[in-house]
Amino acid sequence: MVPNLALDLITLMVLICFSLSFSAMLPRIAKTNCNESCGNVSIPFPFGMTQDCYLDPQFLVTCNYSFQPPKPFLGNSTIEIADISLAGQLKVLKFISRDCYHDGVSANNKKPILTLSSLLSVNYTANKFIAVGCDTYAIVQGYYNINDSYITGCMSMCNSIEDVANDGECSGVGCCQTSIPKGAWNVKITLSSYYNYTRVKGRPSDRCSFAFIVEEAAFKFSKNYLSSLQRKKKLPLVLDWVIGRQTCEMAKRNSTTYACKSNNSECYDNSNGYRCFCMQGYDGNPNLVDGCQDIDECVDRKPDYRCAKDAICKNTEGNYTCTCPPNFSGNGTECNRDNPLRKVHDILVIGVTVGVAFLVIIVCGWSYTGFQRKKMLMMKKKFFQENGGLILQQRLTGQEGASNTVKIFTAEELKRATNDFDGDRVIGQGGFGTVYKGYLKDNCIIAIKKSKVINRDQIEQFINEVIVLSQINHRNVVKLLGCCLETEVPLLVYEFINNGTLSEHLHDKVKASTLSLDIRLRVAAETAGVLSYLHSAAYPPIIHRDIKSVNILLDKNYTAKVSDFGASRLVPADQTELSTLVQGTLGYLDPEYLQTSQLTEKSDVYSFGVVLVELLTGRKALCFDRPEEERSLALYFISSVEKGHLFDILDDNIVFDERNTATGQLKKVTMLAERCLNIKGEDRPSMKEVAAELEAASRLKQHSWLQTDQNSEEIESLLQGTEGMGFGYKYSEHNSIHIDSIMSHITLPAPGGR
Repeated sequence: MVPNLALDLITLMVLICFSLSFSAMLPRIAKTNCNESCGNVSIPFPFGMTQDCYLDPQFLVTCNYSFQPPKPFLGNSTIEIADISLAGQLKVLKFISRDCYHDGVSANNKKPILTLSSLLSVNYTANKFIAVGCDTYAIVQGYYNINDSYITGCMSMCNSIEDVANDGECSGVGCCQTSIPKGAWNVKITLSSYYNYTRVKGRPSDRCSFAFIVEEAAFKFSKNYLSSLQRKKKLPLVLDWVIGRQTCEMAKRNSTTYACKSNNSECYDNSNGYRCFCMQGYDGNPNLVDGCQDIDECVDRKPDYRCAKDAICKNTEGNYTCTCPPNFSGNGTECNRDNPLRKVHDILVIGVTVGVAFLVIIVCGWSYTGFQRKKMLMMKKKFFQENGGLILQQRLTGQEGASNTVKIFTAEELKRATNDFDGDRVIGQGGFGTVYKGYLKDNCIIAIKKSKVINRDQIEQFINEVIVLSQINHRNVVKLLGCCLETEVPLLVYEFINNGTLSEHLHDKVKASTLSLDIRLRVAAETAGVLSYLHSAAYPPIIHRDIKSVNILLDKNYTAKVSDFGASRLVPADQTELSTLVQGTLGYLDPEYLQTSQLTEKSDVYSFGVVLVELLTGRKALCFDRPEEERSLALYFISSVEKGHLFDILDDNIVFDERNTATGQLKKVTMLAERCLNIKGEDRPSMKEVAAELEAASRLKQHSWLQTDQNSEEIESLLQGTEGMGFGYKYSEHNSIHIDSIMSHITLPAPGGR
């Protein structure tokens, strides 16, 4: 009995000693006498729960022991911490913004704001801004870097849960998503809907909208979220942290405050500051003295362990060595048992093997190069056929003079023109495409639009659109020069306009000061002339559907060039309106079109009215930084005119310089803008009437682009005689050409809702 008891005591002592020695081997992650965890979450230094345990008050962690297990929170906030990584990431749980109504009454709504300290920012690659709902538009805004502001958002629409896209898809039907900028430290979410649910009570069911920034890997959309997200309180969000705002070079100048305390640590610069890491071969906390401990690679054999099976491994400080045992030869990563005869045999085998391998490599390389070249040619041929290249060539051959107006470029031509689509050549970028500046062999400067996706079912419409748009010969339309069909998505080639957009000139103080009233009225008249031509002179008529100041380019003489027909629709001869999925840009969208989904020429009139008001006021069409009554420029303009406060909102650059001589002129243009912004489309003037009035207002005497001379070299109705062009196309509601097929762009709702 006694010997057994003694044996048990000895075994217990050995286990205790082993446990103590093993715990001593583990590197500490927190300072001495500081707790290393709160509940299930580790708290490594520079984070800590008391003043002596953290590096900076911004790293304070509050452990709430009223929960079981306890939960850590960031500082004294309600931001719950889920995980802290020494690699510079902090995972937190954040409340969801919600906008709910029950029987027409607002219920349990929350719109939390996230504001972080200077050492923290929202990770822009791991997170996404997501909105969920069937009548929802969500805006996220705030600040990034230090004082730079940002604003973005998305729209989610659907009639019912049955109409929602499949689980896992978040593309605007029941769920939409977008990215946030790098270095964002302030997040404010505006969540609303188009229908005013507070005015109708006794509705048969509840309605909720949700918006949040969430870790993309942790969120997968489900149809059930339309009703179940209101029961979910928090979602994970990934933050980035730095240990200091300086660069490594600046931080090292002050040894007292320099945070990389371990001798075996290294400093790395980050866009927001700097962080510390243990050198290769070491592990632990680089922010603590002696925090980076040597890794015993001989014991902890990681995937990159390089010693051979029979080799002897010896751990060294920060590294390890491999040697072959006696009677073995090799460099440690490969060990072979010594044998004199076998050595000769091995030499012969190695020589023959190397020779054969060299020959095989040459043959395989030659074969692979030929295969890749053939594969590339086959891929180009495949893309050319899938993108309708053969059909386009046939149509161009059958069109008299068409081959001179549109060119089919090769992929090599456009690669050379853009230096293989170099990032330095990017001159514009949106959610669905990128525009590059290019130089052809004849030094002609072009703009190349490269879309991200294309709907293969709309190739026939795309072919017709290329032929149609390439033949529009209007001095105020950006001309389509041609396309390339040898890539996965077609590339469109346009003439290059060198003086930026109207939006840039209106909303930049220096540039706006050079825009006199005459120039502004001339730009308005030229733009109206283009729309009048599209509505009245072209056959069949074209509705642009996305008129805004960003889509009006200016050349060096401030001549307007209307661009981006990506949302345009051709109107069949027997129709005056089209039923379409609502598409447009926030602030410019026709409210009647938004409500009825019926697209008419008067929708362009409304959007042009907003542009006309931009020209008069110099204000943006939509700005969430202004007071609520001033956010929508169209509504604020109408309200100001009705109150007789017109000159209070006009741009100082035209009021102060022109007020005494152009008051009557301004009032006429103001009345015209007010008519264009009429809520009812039937009460708005036609673009032909608008163009005529603006031509008179701008006092243009000759070479008017609004004349309807059919022999004009500046305007050629390329669409007349469609049958003669060999389209063989009958226009109807179902097959009218939709330019969204290749030139999709970001769409946002018009102001509305509550």
